[in-house]
Amino acid sequence: MGPDSLSYWDDVGFILNGRRIMVWWRHPRDIFKEAICSLAWEEAGDGPQDRWLFEGGTQNYKKVGKSGQRKKRSSYTSREPSEAQSQHYAKLSQIEERLMRDGIDLEVRPSWKWERLSWAMGVTLVAPLEVRNEQEVAEVAHLARNLILRKTTLAQEFPGFVYDRASWLRDEAV
Repeated sequence: MGPDSLSYWDDVGFILNGRRIMVWWRHPRDIFKEAICSLAWEEAGDGPQDRWLFEGGTQNYKKVGKSGQRKKRSSYTSREPSEAQSQHYAKLSQIEERLMRDGIDLEVRPSWKWERLSWAMGVTLVAPLEVRNEQEVAEVAHLARNLILRKTTLAQEFPGFVYDRASWLRDEAV
């Protein structure tokens, strides 16, 4: 990533008081983009229900053994999607492009949630940080640590922050 690149998500882990902590960080623009994709799927409606990816493909074989006389199935090649399926994906793509260009009415605020997993404590963090290198990932871990230890809150760190249509359009212009 370049120094001016926009970041969307990352994850980092650290140990706190002998416990593994995993942090799954997302920028609010990633939540916004996911909402646009979901809205586009809703607007496009259900597509044709052909199973082009799984049915009608061809089997590929590779030769095995010293003599190379035997063969073993190694993979499948899917057939082309039906015309109706291709049209549906084209329609979906057009809707998604329009929504990305125009934006949607959505407000995303910083948030965090933590949960106990069998192998670690997990923190899901939505915060307006740019994470492009190791130092910035360390800042995410430090923020998560301070949130867990209740040394800070997201309201203190990002007072009044809201990611909305104007923020999305500004980011898309970049």
